[in-house]
Amino acid sequence: DPTPPTLHILKPTLRGDCFTLCYSLSDYYSEEAPSPESRPIVISMHFDTFFIEIVQQYRQRTEQFKEKVIDPYASSPECSPPKEEEEKQKEKADKPEEKKEEKKEEKKDDKAAKEHKSICPKMKCTCVDFLLKPIEDRVDKRLGTSIDPFTDRKYIAWLSLVTIAFNYNLWFIPVRMAFLYHDPAVVPLWFTLDIIADIIYVIDIIVFQPRLQFCKAGDIIYDRVVIKKKYRGSSRFQNDVLSVLPLDLLYFLFGFKSVFRINRLMKFEAFFEFSDRLEGIMTRAYIWRVIRTIGYLMFILHLNACLYYVASEYQGIGTTKWVYSGEGSAYLRSYYFAVQTLINIGGLPEPHTVFEITFQLANFFVGVFVFSSLIGQMRDVIGAATASQTYFRASMDACVAYMVTNHIPKLVQIRVRTWYNYTWDSQGMLDESELLEQIPLVMRTANAVDINLATFQKIDLFKGCDNQMLVDMLLRLKSIVYLPGDFVCKKGDIGIEMYIIKAGEVQVIGGPDNKIVSVTLKAGCVFGEISLLQSSANGGNRRTANVAAHGFANLFVLDKKDLNDILIHYPESQKVLARKGRKLLKAKGPPPAAKGNEEKKKGLAQFGQKPPTPKLLRAFAGAAFTRKGFMDRLKVRNSNILYIFTYTLPFKILGPVSFVVVVFGKN
Repeated sequence: DPTPPTLHILKPTLRGDCFTLCYSLSDYYSEEAPSPESRPIVISMHFDTFFIEIVQQYRQRTEQFKEKVIDPYASSPECSPPKEEEEKQKEKADKPEEKKEEKKEEKKDDKAAKEHKSICPKMKCTCVDFLLKPIEDRVDKRLGTSIDPFTDRKYIAWLSLVTIAFNYNLWFIPVRMAFLYHDPAVVPLWFTLDIIADIIYVIDIIVFQPRLQFCKAGDIIYDRVVIKKKYRGSSRFQNDVLSVLPLDLLYFLFGFKSVFRINRLMKFEAFFEFSDRLEGIMTRAYIWRVIRTIGYLMFILHLNACLYYVASEYQGIGTTKWVYSGEGSAYLRSYYFAVQTLINIGGLPEPHTVFEITFQLANFFVGVFVFSSLIGQMRDVIGAATASQTYFRASMDACVAYMVTNHIPKLVQIRVRTWYNYTWDSQGMLDESELLEQIPLVMRTANAVDINLATFQKIDLFKGCDNQMLVDMLLRLKSIVYLPGDFVCKKGDIGIEMYIIKAGEVQVIGGPDNKIVSVTLKAGCVFGEISLLQSSANGGNRRTANVAAHGFANLFVLDKKDLNDILIHYPESQKVLARKGRKLLKAKGPPPAAKGNEEKKKGLAQFGQKPPTPKLLRAFAGAAFTRKGFMDRLKVRNSNILYIFTYTLPFKILGPVSFVVVVFGKN
């Protein structure tokens, strides 16, 4: 490295104390300490210590950067800790009591970590994988090595089966624990249903869960080995294993009791996952939300019925009026009591014992809380389902109130209401742009391409243009609904828009009463595209016909300003459009304004008064004609004049100019 130049830092001369500070940059980067002779003579000790600290900091930073250059894999240089932190660490080291407390905390953390490891051990399933390898290979041919949990309909169908098995355990385990349904004649049926539910659980753990794709750092993981490792390290795997533990073997010791199947309820995550996936694929998800909320209410009543029967057995069936009398179906009587209690219908027998009063009070408190919360949840579900319709009604009512306040004619009010109703029925919303703005640009582009790109590519004016330019034009389209009889454009209007028919029909009409239909345009047709390229000079961008909606018509509109903004980024396409626009204009003929001028010149109108000569030309010609001798020559030759012609030529800049041609001849 070249030696850096010497930089002298000079301080101004002060009265009383005169000092000069001179430092060299070479001293900053030298490894050896500066000699006493090289040190500047400083009177102020404050500046001396200040600059010495700066030199030391520069040396430390130089050493750090040297290490970084030598070892490129070293971490970035960091500032050394301030002296205050070092002093605090020294003070802590001097205090032995704080050391003991820190050691105790470390021991506690180690114990907690060991307990966590003991509770959640890492299960090694090498032998199980070896045994299941042939089965997994066969399943790979049917399901593939991985499954998309969000879009795969097969997985959602399987989740529904797992949910049925879970609900079987959830509903029937409490019933079998409370009521006397374990008769010898019914035990084989319960045993068969239990085995089927357990088989579904095991298949879900072995086949489906180790194949579910997941997202890691933005990437979707498809490798089944990585997916299996991630699943086995999750809490869901632990719950799934607990849910299939064979506690049913205790039947041989204690008899056929459903309490040993209580661990089957650990499969609750499958139910919530199925609920989320089902809402994602349903077009009207609020239906499932209502069904689920009703199911929650019925399950709470179901549990309360089981508890009531257990309480009746504890008190003695038929001993008091409050308990179950022993007549009829025990479950239906208990469920009826639960409905009356939790919903607070009334008409219940009075409890007499302390146990009955306590049980009834608990029922009332739980009933008020549960019933109010479920009613509130139901209100939210229904409100969310009808939110868009509520917005539509509010918008329509506000518009009608505005028209009534301003005394708008009844006919206009009827047409406005018709527009609101048709737009809501056809689109399900009033403004599509509000919905499209919420989704990303990529998805908006995909929707626009799927709907209108094929139509744009068929337009002769846009053939040969850049496809990306067409995509940008699709994103600028606006949807407008026209009622029957509405004029889309009128003859003579300034054309600044192009139209694409999305749905419905429009008619090109003419005649004195606009009753003559020239042509009918249907969905997919385009009109008004030439006006986007015409200039406003001489009325070139005027509409040449009347276009009206035959029925309800939904049109896409592209504005001329939006097209010009797009063409700035596509100069080649702009040239193509300009060339095609000129060809179309030539094929179409002159604009209406030019045709009107030609019609005025027909007949006797061409012998009318000629337009005056412009002032500039008259001034120039006057100066020439007034020169000395010119008029004299003209007078001399008056006898030889044979013909006099007058010509009027139109110029764009000067306007119409008149010329006089005099033809002289010999006698």
